[in-house]
Amino acid sequence: MTYELQMGVVHAAPARSAAQWRLPGLRKTILVLTIALATAPATADEQLRRNALALFGRLDASPAAARSNTEVELGRALFWDARVSGDARTSCASCHSVADWAADRRRLPVDARGKPMPRHAPTVFNAMHQPMLRWLGDRKSGAELAEGLLTGPMGFASKEQAVERLAALGYLKTFRAAFPGAAQPLSARNYAHAIEAYMATLNTPAPFDRFLAGDDAALSARQQAGLRAFVGAGCAGCHNGPLLGGTTLQRFGVTRDYWLETGSASIDQGLYAMTKQEEDRYRFRVPMLRNVAKTAPYFHDGSIDRLDRAVSIMASVQLGRALDEGTAADIAAFLESLTGDAPSNFAPPRD
Repeated sequence: MTYELQMGVVHAAPARSAAQWRLPGLRKTILVLTIALATAPATADEQLRRNALALFGRLDASPAAARSNTEVELGRALFWDARVSGDARTSCASCHSVADWAADRRRLPVDARGKPMPRHAPTVFNAMHQPMLRWLGDRKSGAELAEGLLTGPMGFASKEQAVERLAALGYLKTFRAAFPGAAQPLSARNYAHAIEAYMATLNTPAPFDRFLAGDDAALSARQQAGLRAFVGAGCAGCHNGPLLGGTTLQRFGVTRDYWLETGSASIDQGLYAMTKQEEDRYRFRVPMLRNVAKTAPYFHDGSIDRLDRAVSIMASVQLGRALDEGTAADIAAFLESLTGDAPSNFAPPRD
């Protein structure tokens, strides 16, 4: 199996003649590094590191422009305040808890109206690095996401009703401090910007990042083997970049219908439900793999509980490959190296 770069993504490619391998400089470099990473000897830590850096890069300390501490702290208060919801019992943290690494162990979360949401809740850790959010990639920023949630899962009949609730809870003074130049500091838009500012601080550097920075002991021998297997199987074709995914939309079920492997209770049409374009049927945003070992269950419907099983399913339905148990376990071990500590500010603010 060989690999090539298409539209910025490394994909499995058929064998080619020597003449066909006359690739432009950058494309050829990425190709060579990908193959090298998949085949490097287990002891070649430095070469493995260089090749991994070329494929995945490093996670930035902060994905957003600097915000004031006042705005971040306002967003933190709002994220954890269950009173800011239609039922006065549901907060952002209700579906993104500390125990679940800012995700939700339930297959489908429940909104402020008491109804199950249509898809599994992904983690908000590192989420602001992504160019699109939610399973369909239909929100382009944390602020757009948060503002829309007010009249969605948060259960308000209108944004105006949400603003009235914020005023009744005494938030006006804090909004004025966070948005001193705004004509109307207390607004749904500024609520959303404050939530986004807070979420942008929720980053989780992990052992994999320490390995990329030069710490040979950060990854075990099995995790290094799993990294090679991850690339060798073709997983990096979609799960690339510093988040190992999170940046593209892809069909779930390229070589086999996904529900035949996941046993999903219902078949989700994916982006097709919004666009009605046939090419969008079963297309979802590729999930990032940061903290994936802590954020089960997996896939858009939370249909699979075990990470190694999720790895095997992805190899089958996306790549047409049957992984043996050892290889799937090695890849799962590598994915555990993407687990970082919960940020110290991922908790309700102290009074």
